Amino acid sequence: MSPPAQFALPLDWPQDNGAVAFLTGEANRDAVAGLAGWRDWPVRAAILTGPRRSGRSLLARTFARQVGARVFDDAQDHDEEALFHAWNRAQEEDRPLLLVADEVPPHWTPELPDLVTRLGASPILRIGDPDDQLLADLFALHFEARGLHLPPEAQAYLVARAPRSYWDAECLVEAIDRFAIAERARISVPTIRRALEARGQAA
Repeated sequence: MSPPAQFALPLDWPQDNGAVAFLTGEANRDAVAGLAGWRDWPVRAAILTGPRRSGRSLLARTFARQVGARVFDDAQDHDEEALFHAWNRAQEEDRPLLLVADEVPPHWTPELPDLVTRLGASPILRIGDPDDQLLADLFALHFEARGLHLPPEAQAYLVARAPRSYWDAECLVEAIDRFAIAERARISVPTIRRALEARGQAA
């Protein structure tokens, strides 16, 4: 039996633990569209790559759930023979295979030549670093997950000073939350300014 053809575009999918959602934006739009069009892949396998904490694993799990795909998360750490055989089975069974990896060819260079060839034939779906809008949405989401409201002026202040990084966004929210608790302060521009200064970060 062939897998379902449709993959719904994700709009604020909830994480499995209910705490965080997958937010769509320019940084991940092409990757989402590439998964939605999996029937048009030249082969029945693709590589999904992007920064850590970018939602790539959630995206892959949702894809697997919706279309019956097989997923290897952190594919670069898996046994190469297993990946090789999974790639071949995907073609035989007409069942999509998605490899989630930190690096893609030519930076990901397995020792098994036949796997290298197959990876080279697989389309690459990339999630990029967050732009200002996605970063703003991520900050609001992470504060909300902690039961905190991020005022618009504080959100803008933080976005203007934060690295364009999913991981750093999470770390900043945790640091600001801890600082606010210790200072018994509400989340505001002055609180965020003092929290950044306490971290040795220019405010």
